[in-house]
Amino acid sequence: MAAKRRKDPLWARLILSFGAVLVVASGGTLVAAQVVINKAESSITAGTLIEGDAAAASGESGNNIDGAVNLLLVGIDAREEGSSVTSVLSDTIIILHIPETHDQAYLISIPRDWRVEMPAYDKVGFVGATGKINSAFSYGYEGEGTELEKRSRGMAVLSNTLNKITGIKFNGAAIIDFNGFASVIHAMGGVDMCVDEEAESAHLGVDANGKLVQGWYSETYGIQLPEGVTPLVHKKGCRLMNSTEALDYARIRKSLSDGDYGRQRHQQQLIKAIAKKATSSGVLTDLGKLNALTEAAGEAFVLDTGGIQLADFIYTLKGVAANDLMLIKTNAGNLNSVTIDGQSFEQLDGESMDMLAAAKTGTLGTFLIEHPQFIAKSS
Repeated sequence: MAAKRRKDPLWARLILSFGAVLVVASGGTLVAAQVVINKAESSITAGTLIEGDAAAASGESGNNIDGAVNLLLVGIDAREEGSSVTSVLSDTIIILHIPETHDQAYLISIPRDWRVEMPAYDKVGFVGATGKINSAFSYGYEGEGTELEKRSRGMAVLSNTLNKITGIKFNGAAIIDFNGFASVIHAMGGVDMCVDEEAESAHLGVDANGKLVQGWYSETYGIQLPEGVTPLVHKKGCRLMNSTEALDYARIRKSLSDGDYGRQRHQQQLIKAIAKKATSSGVLTDLGKLNALTEAAGEAFVLDTGGIQLADFIYTLKGVAANDLMLIKTNAGNLNSVTIDGQSFEQLDGESMDMLAAAKTGTLGTFLIEHPQFIAKSS
């Protein structure tokens, strides 16, 4: 790896967020990338998350991956054992698409309330169902097995659902829960976020001394907080957020003018903020932070690279810089809801389905030139 390279590869930045670190030249200091990759690979929890028709063929030429790359990134809200919440939902579903030129990257957020048909999955006796796409993970997660086995099954049902609807095949995938994200952000010392709309928290409050207090949310009664504690309000403006604040902001939807589309945008922005901070000189030149980050990421993520070596992914995507990370919204960010049997669902319009088809065929860049309204604000 040349010490004079001006930009860090996007995959290096994202892999740091998903369990690995590629160290680049900074201030004249170069840490051997292969050593760091080896350490990261030993820390990552690896699993087979994509299987069957949803899995793309490896398609390697030497160290280079042929064609476009699609990765499925999923965030889950896994509650502690004994919680009243019995299902594990994939509340964040993002397709990371990189065209065959390997010089651009797109984050496509999938609405959690999208009404879809989920195919059967024999491993857990799931016969198929119609419902919100965020429940697909839950159907696979149910049943006996280790936590890794259950999460792998959940991802299989979700990826098979997306593949059946869109035809997109995935080269790999990653899963993280909210606690895992908190560990990664904490290890970096927080992230820089820009609040684009004043938003009231549904999970955090502030007491008379300005201290953050954890609450809980009820669909019936809203946020529940101790007496004398008021909901945290995120004011407009840019600032450094700690892990608690950043994750809370990225989970808000009820108090946003565009609801879940606003939350999608903020989640995409958080991923980009993590990617930037992860490879900033303040992290890369601090071995203490670097080690803590590698360990936190290794514990937080389950990663599937589709059988391709991590180093080959990095080699392939070396031309993509973090600033080239484009954020994409379905339905151009407009609500398109329908009520069926008393339950509200989101529908994807024809242009959104065309956009996903473009991701399948590798023509997403052309689609976005003709439909710029699908591009979300990056900060």
